[in-house]
Order: sequence, then C-alpha cells, then structure tokens
Amino acid sequence: MRLQTAIHAVFPPECLCCGARVESDYAICGACWGDTPFIHGTACDKCGVPLPGAEEETALRCDECLRVARPWSRGRAVFVYGGNARRLVLGLKHGDRADVAKAAGPWMAARAAPLLTEQSLIVPIPLHRWRLLKRRYNQSALLAHALGRAANVEVAPDALIRPSATQSQDGLGYEKRFENLGSAIRPHPKHGAVLAGRNVLLIDDVMTSGATFSAATEAAFVAGAKNVCVIALARVAKDA
Repeated sequence: MRLQTAIHAVFPPECLCCGARVESDYAICGACWGDTPFIHGTACDKCGVPLPGAEEETALRCDECLRVARPWSRGRAVFVYGGNARRLVLGLKHGDRADVAKAAGPWMAARAAPLLTEQSLIVPIPLHRWRLLKRRYNQSALLAHALGRAANVEVAPDALIRPSATQSQDGLGYEKRFENLGSAIRPHPKHGAVLAGRNVLLIDDVMTSGATFSAATEAAFVAGAKNVCVIALARVAKDA
C-alpha cells in the first residue's frame, strides 16, 4: 500500500471549505465549489475584477482602472472576495491554513498563464518584520511558492522589503490606503538586484484599492524590473 493511500485511509481528505470528504488533498467539494466566486470569462486586464459581457480578444479595463493610474501592466485574480472565497483567504491569512495556499497554486497558475514568460520572476508582497513575527509566516510568500511550483517559475521571496511598520489597511478609505503605503515597500538592499531586467509577477492574497501593488510595483521598477504584472488570490469588487 502506498504511503499516501495509507494516510488517506486513516485521514480521508476533506473539503477546504466545509470539511466534507473529497477525493484528493487540497480540494473543494462540488457543493462548495458552486458557492465559491471563481472569476471566469471577461475580466479587467489591469486588476482582474470580473466584467459583464462575452469574453473579448481586446484588453478591457474596469471603471476604477480607467480612473486610477496603475503602474503595473496587467493583472489577474482567482476569485471575488466574498462567501467561501473570503473564508479561504481569512483562513490563510489568520488561521494557519497553509493548505489553502497549496490548493491555490494551480488556480493561480491557470489565471496567471497570460502574464508569465520565460523571464518571469514571482515576487510576494512583503510583510514588516514585526507583523511577520506576530503572524509567523507571510501568506503572500506561501502563495508565491505554491504558484511557482505549479507554473514551474522562479520565486524570489526576499526581493522586496517593508522597512516601516505602516498602519493596517483594514478600514481605511480609498485615498488613505495610498497615503498609508507611500514608499513603504522597497527593494531589498542585498536581494533586490535579482529584479533587474526581469518580468516580475507580484502576488498578494487580496487586492482592494491596489495601493499595496502600486507601492510594490514602484519598488520593483526602482530595482530595474523590465515589466511588472500582478495577481491576487481574491479581488474585492464593489458589487460582491
């Protein structure tokens, strides 16, 4: 009997959302899958938010991305932040649910496919050292490694740093989010050189206003990045 089979005999795999039995590890049962707001079809080419209408060949932008300057070139998200998606993100972020990141690797690889090239480098949004000490892990780094394995793309977990302990973005208004970040994210003084000349894919668990991605994009360009795209596990949408 194979080790994995033996383990499943004792500990059957469970749905990431409801705990029901499923056929494989890091999976969602059929009922929960239908209630998880995965993004399919037409989406904003800058932030990944779903858009109405049939999928088109031309790159479309949502109203927000038409109004707000985005320093990165293209963006995607796996699902809309709500329902089961919200529970999965919060479990990953605050509940020690590393299994969510493992499950998200293939999901993110599928969404990120149009953004990846042979020169791509996956870079997670950094945490300040005190927040990292409190949380014990960076959820964006877990996602970066999962995506890197699924897409066979290099990951640079320490390319960017957050030297200043900024106020939490939770509860801040749109403009305050951008003011709060400012130049809070910078290239790592020792490891940031890896960004030079590369096509960088920034990754984070949630995109709300885009302020964090904007600050990280500017830092990547300071380090000499050739191009920057972004991907979030979940995108906050006004109608969600």
